[in-house]
Amino acid sequence: MHLKSGCAWEFCPRLTLKHLIEVFYAEYGLEMKAGFESEFYILKYDPENKLKWIGLDTTPFCSSTSFDAASSILFEISEALNAMGIRVEQLHAEAGGGQFEIAVQYGPCLKAADDVLILRETVKAVVQRQGLLATFLPKLFPNDVGSGSHVHVSIWEGEKNVFMGDTDASSQYGMSQIGQEFMAGVLHHLPSILALTAPLPNSYERIKPQTWSGAYYCWGRENREAPLRTSCPPGTYHDSVSNFEFKSIDGCANPHLSLAAILAAGMDGLRRHLQLPVPIDVDPSSLTDGSVQLLPTSLDQSVKALEQNEVLKEYLGLPLVKCIIGVRQSEIEYYKENKNTFASLAGSY
Repeated sequence: MHLKSGCAWEFCPRLTLKHLIEVFYAEYGLEMKAGFESEFYILKYDPENKLKWIGLDTTPFCSSTSFDAASSILFEISEALNAMGIRVEQLHAEAGGGQFEIAVQYGPCLKAADDVLILRETVKAVVQRQGLLATFLPKLFPNDVGSGSHVHVSIWEGEKNVFMGDTDASSQYGMSQIGQEFMAGVLHHLPSILALTAPLPNSYERIKPQTWSGAYYCWGRENREAPLRTSCPPGTYHDSVSNFEFKSIDGCANPHLSLAAILAAGMDGLRRHLQLPVPIDVDPSSLTDGSVQLLPTSLDQSVKALEQNEVLKEYLGLPLVKCIIGVRQSEIEYYKENKNTFASLAGSY
């Protein structure tokens, strides 16, 4: 975004991410890659329903019936994305009635952020042409599952994934030292990062215990209740991980700002050689000793954490962080005064 030709706007999210990518490479010779998994609902109009919209169907997770009901739409979305150079790796019915997920190929984080914005616009446009509505809103139905936009993150040096540990016993948790320190930085700053990755009051209706949304302040190995989950997909060595999944993010978040915050936090971890605590490999809500705390449970709490975070202010730029805080605070006040407005957000997000 430019104010005029040749003069970039200082608040441009894409420019912020691009700048941090350059800093990361200049200081460490490294590149962050990312891949998004986008969840969304396809809704049909129902004038008798309080929300006026209901899920396209009511079948369960990975149901072939659900996929068949929307197959023509899903194939059109997939073909459109592939035509624009966005490779769809997986598309399936999710747990909500009328909910689906699209996972696209990972790549350099700037392209990953660009791709997920194009994906959202494509999904909404294709679905709208059928007289239906697609929404990425985190929590539309109080009694159905929410929608996230989980992102998988890895660190590369040239063509080598340096997040992944060696096959010998020296690699703790299956990660390299670089991977551990980077992820430790993200974990350290996680409460503040939520102000960017969970940007609406509605976002915190999704981030609840026992919903695989990452409600607790911890990390885990293949633990879907942890907000940061190390992942070992097929093709990697035994006990070695290739990336970590950031779960506490939704489709209302600006992907460029979100990845910029994750990258900034990771660089701080490398700069200060931060270390990961012991992983939590069980459902954190089952621990009754108070060893694991909840992450911010409201936008107000995450914004306050961001206000006190000098590291993110340094990396993202103080003017931009002030702007983000101002926008978030205005939304907090608006939704306090208009408690039922979230229902109308389905058409916006």
